[in-house]
Amino acid sequence: MAKSLSTAQLCEKAIGYKFKDINLLVLALHHASAADNRLDSNERMEFLGDSVLGLVVCHELYKRFPHYLEGELTKIKSMIVSRKTCGRIGQKLQLESFLKVGKGMSSQASVPDSCVSAAFESVIGAIYIDGGDKAARKFILAQIADLLDNADASEHQENYKSMLQQYAQRYLDATPNYEMLDEKGPDHSKCFEVGVLIGHQRFGSAWGPSKKDAEQMAAFHALQELEQLPQNVNE
Repeated sequence: MAKSLSTAQLCEKAIGYKFKDINLLVLALHHASAADNRLDSNERMEFLGDSVLGLVVCHELYKRFPHYLEGELTKIKSMIVSRKTCGRIGQKLQLESFLKVGKGMSSQASVPDSCVSAAFESVIGAIYIDGGDKAARKFILAQIADLLDNADASEHQENYKSMLQQYAQRYLDATPNYEMLDEKGPDHSKCFEVGVLIGHQRFGSAWGPSKKDAEQMAAFHALQELEQLPQNVNE
């Protein structure tokens, strides 16, 4: 027990959170393979942490991306809460070095990624029990800050067509059609003009160095006209 407490205290420093009840972290680091009874393992805490992680991520995405539809939000959430991402964060926090596992697993060269991912969720559950929603939210957002920033950049730059399609199908009962209106320049350096038609409504056209880029920008302008994007978003 003393060794488990010592390990948990080292883990506290690694994750940057001081527990009021250190035994919660001890339990969060106790894998089922090392437990006589699965109720004494971190599985229940993992279950809780998984839900807390999902809620915090959904709330943050809802606030951060007010112009994204459900599809875009779901796609980002799925990436952030995936086993692969949780495992990567757990490895960054070095959770595998604090995790108590059974003899069979401890003889392996490394702890499986799935165990590290589960440990990360268990730690979230432990922090939630120990410090409440505010503490868990602070911990989670600190770990996923870069992921949120990267999602912001990629979504705004790449998914205007997807955003427009979801909006049109949901609220206009139609699917956007892209029309090639013009092209200029030599073969090695052409520019293309594309327009968008949704039902009987035609939106402003846009130019781009490729048909794909022109379609994206045409969708961008249509979203602005539909007041689904602010007029001052950088193009």
